[in-house]
Amino acid sequence: MSTIAIPDCLDSLVCFLNRQTRRVPIESLREHLSTLDVSVDDLQPFMEFGETCYRRNLICNGQWYELLCICWREGQTSLIHNHAGSTCGLRIVTGLATETTFDLLPNGRVSPRCDKEFVTGQVCCTQDADIHQVVNTCPDGGNLVTLHIYSPPLADMQTWQNQDAAI
Repeated sequence: MSTIAIPDCLDSLVCFLNRQTRRVPIESLREHLSTLDVSVDDLQPFMEFGETCYRRNLICNGQWYELLCICWREGQTSLIHNHAGSTCGLRIVTGLATETTFDLLPNGRVSPRCDKEFVTGQVCCTQDADIHQVVNTCPDGGNLVTLHIYSPPLADMQTWQNQDAAI
């Protein structure tokens, strides 16, 4: 089994992540992702797309993180979800994503709060009970590629379908 080399542009990020001895604070993830110089060409070895849903491609991981290249075709969307126990930072490498955030209602259902668009180079961070959904909203059928960090690795989350009660 061959191992794909981590792109040079991610070296300092991976070194930082490997030094962590606890969950990375959300502002630290935001700072590191915001200053990163990464392109589609850099992530090409990790870019695989799914036909029916987005595809999570592992770049590397450690005890306190996982680093993924997530590839989205036209219209592909995440479930409505939170990151129970994890912090998530994502950077748009190319494309346009729309994030919808939700409020949790007393009956366990969720209600949309607002939408925000993220373009190439922008960063979005969430954690714990923050509830959101990410959609590829690229015009003209374009692909969306995002770089994600989960700290610690995403092991558990709640999901909702059609704003119904939690699954």
